[in-house]
Amino acid sequence: MTDLRQPSLYIPHGGGPCFFMDDPRGTWTGMETFLRTLATHLPERPKAILIVSGHWETDGFAFTGGERPELIYDYYGFPPHTYELRYDVPGSPALAAHAAALLREAGLPAGLDSARGLDHGVFVPLKVAFPDADIPVVEMSVDRNLDPALHIAAGRALAGLRDEGVLIVGAGMSFHNMRGYGDPRATEPSRRFDAWLAEAATGAGATRGAALIRWKDAPDAAYSHPREEHLLPLMVAAGASDAAGEHIYSEVVMQTAISGFRFA
Repeated sequence: MTDLRQPSLYIPHGGGPCFFMDDPRGTWTGMETFLRTLATHLPERPKAILIVSGHWETDGFAFTGGERPELIYDYYGFPPHTYELRYDVPGSPALAAHAAALLREAGLPAGLDSARGLDHGVFVPLKVAFPDADIPVVEMSVDRNLDPALHIAAGRALAGLRDEGVLIVGAGMSFHNMRGYGDPRATEPSRRFDAWLAEAATGAGATRGAALIRWKDAPDAAYSHPREEHLLPLMVAAGASDAAGEHIYSEVVMQTAISGFRFA
């Protein structure tokens, strides 16, 4: 046990391997700076990181159970060197089994996948935030039914891990319409959704959960998330706390408003 409870976080993972490419216009500079300073939002170094990625969908929930997870370069059309990136972080089979057991005890379907590696929604932001690759990492999938209430319930079931020094991270993008990135027409719709999301996420407990469950009623929700797999990691992070959320990152990137949140 640790004396200091870890928060849960919802962070942007960026676009593909964006932080490890030439960026002459500084498109990703602000987001990279935020990720590099992520540790300043923590009370102490985590004993392990449990990170939910919108790039892994399963029937029920699953956790990477390998000792040394490989990397999955699930992005396309980028420079050759980005397919040689390394993040040789240890896994934690014990944490994966413990997390799966917590979900099953809560009546939620969960299992282990010892062969699964870490996709770019995980290793890209973590390579920026924790470059030493010395904190054990377990990746968690989203359920392919995409039910926000289910993901909030999963976060609630995992909340106790925070008292064990585990940092729970939801990695996604608070705006995820690929056709909108870089389009000036996307700015105002994304801002309207982002304003709603910030108000909802910074609420507390049951009020926040109820608002997030109804996210499709938000302004420009369907435009901001034609499919919600990149928003669901937020539901897990928010479900893992009853405290009011904190808006810790806000920026217009590629003409779209992007946010990140912390839950104490």
